[in-house]
Amino acid sequence: MASKDVVIKHMNANHPESLELFLQAYCAISAREAQTAQLEDISNTHLVIRAHGTRYSVPIDPPLKNISDARGRLVAMHNDSLQRLGRSDVTLTEYRGPRGVVQTVVFALCVFTYISCFQRSNLLPGASVYEYLGYKYVPDFAHFVYTIQPYLFPGVLVIHLLEASFLAVKRLKPLGVPLMSGLWWMWVSSCFIEGFGVWQRIAQIVKEERAKKGKQQ
Repeated sequence: MASKDVVIKHMNANHPESLELFLQAYCAISAREAQTAQLEDISNTHLVIRAHGTRYSVPIDPPLKNISDARGRLVAMHNDSLQRLGRSDVTLTEYRGPRGVVQTVVFALCVFTYISCFQRSNLLPGASVYEYLGYKYVPDFAHFVYTIQPYLFPGVLVIHLLEASFLAVKRLKPLGVPLMSGLWWMWVSSCFIEGFGVWQRIAQIVKEERAKKGKQQ
């Protein structure tokens, strides 16, 4: 039979993310306020969790019959918290840059497009971009890009801005990436540059994390 001390030690050592979710879901505080959550006490009716010097009481409803039932109930509360918060069962904690030839080439081409098409004058003979990024060797292509630049560059900006915004709402938020954090900016910036490759890499990370969880069960 698990004792109260064992449950507290186990949750603090192995499941701090669950404690943070409990505070967000049941105490309506932000992810930032819930950081560093530590379980201080558990009874049949409440969890006492401290975060950033503030102590919160999280109800256990219905109450436990005894502490030995805590594991199953805490797992259920974890899943309920995910559902309430609209969160995935996976938390994204890392950034990965372009992988493989295709993603690397697409990323490079997108950067090239941003640099060369930022100003229309970049595509005229004598401009540094024209002279040093290869356009002088393909003057007909340079003229074609010059002609469509007023439509091409704004179009690329709008499409990638929409895609980055959609990523932030539909992927990063459910995966628990804090808004405006360094990790958030890395993924959003990368998506703004290259687009779809970011979605592929995040999907791969989620797949890997779920596979790890399956092995642990």
